[in-house]
Amino acid sequence: MSAQSDATRFFADLTRALGRELASRLGLAVSGGPDSMAMLALAHDALPGRVTAATVDHRLRPEAAGEAAMVAAHCARIGVPHATLVPGAPIAGASLQARAREVRYALLADWAGQAGVEAIATAHHADDQAETFLMRAGRGSGLSGLAGVRARAVIAGVTVVRPLLDWRRAELRAGARRREMPFVADPTNQDDRYDRARVRRLLDEHEWLGPANIARAAAHLAEADADLRAIVDWLWAARASVEGDDVRVDAAGLPRELRRRLARRAVAVVREAAGVTEPAFSDASNVEALLDGLETGKRVTQSGVLASVREGRWRLRPAPPRRG
Repeated sequence: MSAQSDATRFFADLTRALGRELASRLGLAVSGGPDSMAMLALAHDALPGRVTAATVDHRLRPEAAGEAAMVAAHCARIGVPHATLVPGAPIAGASLQARAREVRYALLADWAGQAGVEAIATAHHADDQAETFLMRAGRGSGLSGLAGVRARAVIAGVTVVRPLLDWRRAELRAGARRREMPFVADPTNQDDRYDRARVRRLLDEHEWLGPANIARAAAHLAEADADLRAIVDWLWAARASVEGDDVRVDAAGLPRELRRRLARRAVAVVREAAGVTEPAFSDASNVEALLDGLETGKRVTQSGVLASVREGRWRLRPAPPRRG
């Protein structure tokens, strides 16, 4: 394909991911790998003068500073503004990759506000989506998890879009080479200590698995998940009442998946109203014990929230403090 047709395709994919045409400037998260460098070229061609790039140096690898400098130099050559972002403190924790992701998006969100960009684009593609699907399937994820990486999400308060989810890794790398762009290979991609590296090798060694089709299945699940979220929004408006940190929900007659989602929302609303922060809770937290208890008429505590039921109507409120 020509650079012009690639740019046209990218513009259409960006518009679909964003849900509308870009009104101002697009921020690009560019690591220096072939995928993000290809995205840089595509965005520069599709949106001349309307893109700016940032590279996050997590300070976890000594080579990262040189990689960021390489991206900065290439951006200077093609006339794209660039910033290198570094954390203010060393990244540490039990799950280093998860913590690094949190820091990365926090840095990008701050940069997006300063740079005045409408959204940040990342270079997640179809092969990434297939890897994510298989990793989460292996962990027993539900619908939301199997839906994989979303084309559009709000992370750390900024809109993040993934316009390359229909593109394959091989065509992105071929495009970067055709343009004679510099890029680096992340050594963690071949490190079997990481789940993604092992899944990537599995897909490389078994072409019949079809990464594009797996990614397509994840997209179908994402659509179903979005439909369920819309139904839950409607049910919440029709069946829930909130008075401060006291929430009541009429869950009678609803399928378990809808009750599961309503329970997570109710717990989150109570925790936010009451200022409960420990233990951790998210929209992926396991609430099966809570649902089982409510089905049998028991009072159940979940993540600092006390739940009870009467005639199918739930009541959730902050759990009383434990006695010393």
